[in-house]
Amino acid sequence: MGEQSNNFYARLERLEQKHEAMSRGYTARVRSDGLIVVSPRRLQSRISGRSVVLFVAAFLLFKGFLMAALGFGSYDFRVDQLRAGSGLEKAGAFVMQRDPVSQFIAEKIGPVLR
Repeated sequence: MGEQSNNFYARLERLEQKHEAMSRGYTARVRSDGLIVVSPRRLQSRISGRSVVLFVAAFLLFKGFLMAALGFGSYDFRVDQLRAGSGLEKAGAFVMQRDPVSQFIAEKIGPVLR
């Protein structure tokens, strides 16, 4: 008797999950045998992978431009000043610290700016 009760509650839980998923939207389609199958609509992210890659590339270009415009010594001095500040400034210093990609971009942009 306990096993039947467990099966019943497991089926009930699956039905509740399906009902919750269907409440966010659903799609219906007809299979080749004529059966109509209703399934919950999949959630899609509003942020695409391409957008993330473009944002990171633009940020690295910005850092490279700053390094080339200020010079490496001045840039490092300003990042060190940020490191001495509050928690938010320390997080900014971590993000703005020199990395190989930004340094390479700065070395390529530097002669063009001067």
